[in-house]
Amino acid sequence: MSSSTSSRHGLLASQTQRAWINVAKGNPADVLVIDEKRPIPTQLADGEVLIKVQAAALNPVPLVPELDYSGIVVDSNGTHLKDGQAVFGMIPGPPIALRSAPLTGTLAQYIRVPATCAIPRPTNIKATEAAGVGACGTTAYQALFSLAKLEPGQHVFVNGGSTSVGIFAIQLAKAIGCRVTATASGKNGDFLKSIGVDKFVDYTLGPLDQQLVKDLPSPKFHVMLEAVGNLDIDLFTQSESYLAPGGTFVTVGPQPEGFGLNDMFALGRYGWGVAKPAWLCGASRTWRMLRVEYNQEDLAAVAQYISEGKIKPIVDSVYDFDDALKAYERIMTKRAVGKVVVKIDPEAD
Repeated sequence: MSSSTSSRHGLLASQTQRAWINVAKGNPADVLVIDEKRPIPTQLADGEVLIKVQAAALNPVPLVPELDYSGIVVDSNGTHLKDGQAVFGMIPGPPIALRSAPLTGTLAQYIRVPATCAIPRPTNIKATEAAGVGACGTTAYQALFSLAKLEPGQHVFVNGGSTSVGIFAIQLAKAIGCRVTATASGKNGDFLKSIGVDKFVDYTLGPLDQQLVKDLPSPKFHVMLEAVGNLDIDLFTQSESYLAPGGTFVTVGPQPEGFGLNDMFALGRYGWGVAKPAWLCGASRTWRMLRVEYNQEDLAAVAQYISEGKIKPIVDSVYDFDDALKAYERIMTKRAVGKVVVKIDPEAD
C-alpha cells in the first residue's frame, strides 16, 4: 500500500465499521445480525477501490447482504476512478463454497470492490435511486438484448411488469422504440402505463395464456420476458398463438419458494414443458433462461439511458440502516413496486 494510500486511510475516523452480516442460510430475520466492529477493508489489491456506501438495495432471501450499492470512492487506488467520485454498481456474489460462512455485502459502511464493479453515478439521480440499479438493471438489459436480441420497433411482453426487473425492462424497451404489453395486478395498472406500457394485462383476471389467446396481440410478440420467476410453463407452451415465429421467450426463473413436494412437482412439470418437442409450441420459437452475470459495459449502457432521462429507477421505500430487517419484511411481502433501499449513510439523498 502506497504512502498516499496510507495517508488517505489515516483520515478514516475509525478502522472498524458497522455491517450487517449473515451467519447462516434462512429468512433474513433469523440469519442477519449487525457486527458493530467489522474491520474496514483498507488492504486493497491492484484494481480494487474502497467505497463509502451511501445506500444499498435489497433482494429476497440473501445469500450475502447485499449486492447492490451506491457510494463515494474513498480510495481510488490508482484506478480510472477518482477519490470523492459518486458511483454505483453491484459486487460479485461469493463462491458457492463460501456461502455458508459469515459474509459481508453492501449493507456495510465501507466495501472493497473491483473498480470494474463501480460505475460513475448519473448526476440526475439520487444515491438511494442509484442503489437499486445494478442487479436488476443488468438482468433486464441482458434478458432483452443479450439473449432475446431485441430490436427497435418490436413488440415486447413483460410478465411481472411491476417487479424491479420488469420496471427496467419496460423502460429499456420503450427507450429503443418498442411497443410493450405488461402484466401486474390491477392496482398497478396506472403505474405501468405511467412508465410507458402500451397495453396492460391484469393477471388476477385469469390464466395469462388464456387471456392472450382471447385477445391476440397485433403484431405478435417478438420477445416475451417472464420477470416473475414462477413455475407456470403454460405461458410458453401455449405461445404459438401470440409469440411470433422466430420469437424468444426469456425467463429469470424458475424460482420456487422452497423445495417441498408441491415445488418438486412444479419443477418436474416445468422441465417437461421446456423439453417438449418444438412443434408443440411452434417450431421456430425459442425458450431461454437467463443466468445474469455482471458486465461493466451492460451496466454502463443502462447508466447512459438513465443519464439521458430515458430510464428512471423506481424506489418503493427507504429504510434506515438499523431498520434493515423491516426493509426485508417489506420485500418479502412481494408487494413492493420498485426497489426497497436501506440508507447506510444518514446524510445521503
